[in-house]
Amino acid sequence: MASPEQLFQSATFLHSQSRLREAEEKYRALLAVAPNHGAALHRLGLVCIQAGRLEEAKNFLQRAAAAAPADAAVHHHLGLLLLRLGFPSDAAREAEAALERNPDLAEAWSTLGAARTALGETDKALACLNRAIALSPDDPEIFKTLGQVALQRDLPDAALDFFDKALARQPRAITAQLGRAEALAALGRQGDALVASEEAIRLDPGYANAIAMRGSVLKQLGRLTEAENAFAHAVQLAPEVPAFHRALGETRRYGEGDPRLPPLERLLAREDRLPAAQKVELHFAMFKAYDDLARHQEAFQHVACGNAIYRQTIPYDEAGVFGFFDELKNRFPAGQRVAANATEQPVFIVGMPRSGTSLVEQMLASHPQVFGAGERTWFGDLIGEMLPGYPQVMPSDGARQLGARYSERLRALAPGAARITDKLPANFRHLGLIHQSLPNAKILHIQRDARDTCFSCYSKLFRSGLNFAYELGELGRYYNAYEVLMTHWRTALPADRLLEIQYETLVADFEHEAKRIVEFCGLNWNAACLRFYENKRAVRTLSEFQVRRPLFSDSIGRWRAYQPWLGPLLDALS
Repeated sequence: MASPEQLFQSATFLHSQSRLREAEEKYRALLAVAPNHGAALHRLGLVCIQAGRLEEAKNFLQRAAAAAPADAAVHHHLGLLLLRLGFPSDAAREAEAALERNPDLAEAWSTLGAARTALGETDKALACLNRAIALSPDDPEIFKTLGQVALQRDLPDAALDFFDKALARQPRAITAQLGRAEALAALGRQGDALVASEEAIRLDPGYANAIAMRGSVLKQLGRLTEAENAFAHAVQLAPEVPAFHRALGETRRYGEGDPRLPPLERLLAREDRLPAAQKVELHFAMFKAYDDLARHQEAFQHVACGNAIYRQTIPYDEAGVFGFFDELKNRFPAGQRVAANATEQPVFIVGMPRSGTSLVEQMLASHPQVFGAGERTWFGDLIGEMLPGYPQVMPSDGARQLGARYSERLRALAPGAARITDKLPANFRHLGLIHQSLPNAKILHIQRDARDTCFSCYSKLFRSGLNFAYELGELGRYYNAYEVLMTHWRTALPADRLLEIQYETLVADFEHEAKRIVEFCGLNWNAACLRFYENKRAVRTLSEFQVRRPLFSDSIGRWRAYQPWLGPLLDALS
């Protein structure tokens, strides 16, 4: 009988030849006589990853880490797998364990950077990735991760540069090509993004991710039938990937006998085989289907399940958020001195997510003198870069410098536009500093029924920045804190700089409200604003489909269908 060492050498040779089934048999034979053979457990875990059996791979890699705790590569591969499974906090812990054992393992720094990116810790992610680049300056994987971090920070120019560097080192890197497509779309270059996604498809016509990316760009362009066909093709190629089903389901309402539903339900029957991130996608996809079909109890069960799984994977410091809001009120009382910044170009559209901000921006962007910039994180990014002690510490000239940097960046998008909208709802937090740094900027605050707003947030998978939205009680308490802060801003800001719009009133009397908004922005009326749904501009928010339709009111009072299950939310709001 072969010795354990002979079995291991035979298995690793077969593995190196990509003869995975034979290699797995040898590894298992070895583990039958030496169940704690760390290297065999490690390599068998890698075989399972290559075979797509990720949960099984996790089991073997965890056993390998226990059997060979000093092996940095085991911890790194376990971290990489946990990141893929949707557990960034656990992935970061394993990457750190790898680096404790080998501080010069560039791949582990890259994995830690990717995990920090997934956790929204972009500054820490960049520090990790810069260390990785220093150790391995020609690794295309590191440049790809840097590109993803830049996208998360809403720096598409930098992201495009990183993806181009990755492609220079690895021209057939499809994931870098897809990252490039996403960066181009974020820059408003949807035509170029479409070319990039089609180049990825040319490299591998059967790669479902590339086809789905093409669908996403087509959706942003309002080419909805083509987008639906692309997502349907992605589902056909990769029926086990819930994200593609969810994207396909979002293209139009489900009807009775809808052929999109049975494949989803078959996937649900095999849910236990899916990693956490894909379970989240699946449950949100099921919610969309059952909500459209008015099967409300089943729909709520799925959206609650998807939210609960996702909430377990993200951090949220409720006390820290509320403390930050309190500090903002103390730092920016009424009567603050403002910077000498004369630009009238910026128009901030703020409020809670899902409150109607996309509709208002689409209406304004239909005016020939307005450029709709979409959701830009630039103001918050510049705060982090230029005012590290904010809001407690403010340099004497900090507001002026920040306003100048922000307006320069915004103006570059459309130098000839009289007004440029920034539709990041969360900028409501910074209205005191916005007014102090850009005193002539107009601010539009969109409000909607709290119950509809919160339930709409709960029903959508945002994936970034809205960590308060995945548990009903937390969501309701956040809404209350937002309302308190907005009450403060009403007294702290001049009345001619802040206009409040009630979504329900906007829908009921659209022309009157639209004229009021345009006048507030200092522009002459243009009837194109009433035909906002004809605007061909690219839209990159969760309201991509809604703003392509004429005005509708069927979302008003939508929460009532789910009232029996919204107790924690309603209790918090009351």
